Amino acid sequence: MPVIRHSAYPGPPRYLYNGHLQTVYPSLFRKVPGVTYERERLTLSDGDFVDLDWTDRRSRRLLLVTHGLEGDSGRHYVKGTARLFAEQDYDVLAWNCRSCSGEMNRAFRLYNHGEIGDIGEVLTHALRTKNYEEVVLVGYSMGGNITLKYLGVHGKTIPDVVRRAVAISAPADLHASARLLDLPSNRFYRNRFMKKLVIKMQQKAALFPGTLDMTRLNQVRVWQDFDDFFSAPLNGYRNALDFYDQASAVNFMPDITVPTLLLNAQNDPILSPECSPAWLAEQHPHLFLETPATGGHVGFLVRGDLYTYAERRALAFCQ
Repeated sequence: MPVIRHSAYPGPPRYLYNGHLQTVYPSLFRKVPGVTYERERLTLSDGDFVDLDWTDRRSRRLLLVTHGLEGDSGRHYVKGTARLFAEQDYDVLAWNCRSCSGEMNRAFRLYNHGEIGDIGEVLTHALRTKNYEEVVLVGYSMGGNITLKYLGVHGKTIPDVVRRAVAISAPADLHASARLLDLPSNRFYRNRFMKKLVIKMQQKAALFPGTLDMTRLNQVRVWQDFDDFFSAPLNGYRNALDFYDQASAVNFMPDITVPTLLLNAQNDPILSPECSPAWLAEQHPHLFLETPATGGHVGFLVRGDLYTYAERRALAFCQ
């Protein structure tokens, strides 16, 4: 499909005048009231678990929403999407990746940008237990990459009820995005992610003695070092470059077979241009690419609106 050249996003409130403010402000201050979940624990095929948070309206339509790195179902963007879709009579399933629901998972491995088995099991469980006629997928940041990779890897074998998908602020090229995290201007994001991930690595090292060499934290100079020393061995990759190759959705997106929107802001501080592959969208029958000039990373605030442009755009595309 052609690249969407003219986004309808009107831009953020005037005081959010750059990509960093557009990213950080909603992350720290945005609240979405009126969202309540019913939690279910799903035991996975390997004996581990993920926690599922449902909004059940007895609908025949389901929204499956996937959060970002070190996020969860309580993040403002997940709750905003859940509330907006529920108002339009969708059931909502906001699932929490392994270790992200407030309790450490059982297995040695965690979640990661390229892990798509869990989202597949979550979807299979939803379809097995409830009679949905239509399912739409929405993923934010890491969750957007997971969604895109899942759709690409499974291609024509995606369940027929999966009708549309939206990926927002998705780091579809992880190698390029990892380099951006090392920029001095992005130190806030790097430190925030690293602090949370290091705690989990320490917990895993304590639970599984001899598996991770925590002394290597002192050798981390760039983000790729962290992925080499920790992310890759924890999740079964040979090294960071193998992780980036296998996890980057852009390597699998050519095989997507359902209408899919990728919404990435041009001023997103932690996404490179490679994460918005216009060359692919221009020749792809199912991929729509929208790259508004502003919006930040998982931002897209609109003055005077409870919902973000990304949330309303996702609903409009899915309907």
